Amino acid sequence: MNETIAKFGHPATLIAEYDHWVVLLRPTQPTLGALVLAAKSDATAFGDLPVAAHAELKVATAAIEAALSKAVGYAKINYLMLMMVDPHVHFHVLPRYEGERLGAGLTVVDAGWPAQPDLGQAVKLNDAQIAALVDWLQPYFA
Repeated sequence: MNETIAKFGHPATLIAEYDHWVVLLRPTQPTLGALVLAAKSDATAFGDLPVAAHAELKVATAAIEAALSKAVGYAKINYLMLMMVDPHVHFHVLPRYEGERLGAGLTVVDAGWPAQPDLGQAVKLNDAQIAALVDWLQPYFA
C-alpha cells in the first residue's frame, strides 16, 4: 500500500479491496458515505496506471454506486481527483443529496447541495465512528 492509502487510515478504513484498488471510508464526511477510491500503485498520474487498473475501475465504481445507492440513497455522485496534498492516484467519492442522511448513528448534511461539495463542512470522525461506519457500509459491498 502507498502513503496516500495509509494517510486515509488503512487498514481501519478499508471497506472493499480489488487487485488494483481499495475503497476506504473517508475519515472526514462532507456527505454520509464519503469514500476514497485509491489505486494501490505508486503512480502519481492517472495515465501512468496499468491498463488492468483502468479496466478494474469499471468494477470498483459499479460496486461503489450500487452500495451507496442502497446505503445512502444519493441523488448524484461526485468523483473528485484532487491529488494536491496526497500524490498517489485516488478519488474522493461523495454521494450527493438534498438535506441529511443518517447511518450508523451519524447524521450528515450535504452542506453544498445542489452546488459543489462543501469539503470544509465535513464531519470529522473519531475511531469509534470510523469503525461503526465501516461495519455499516461493508455489507453493501458483499
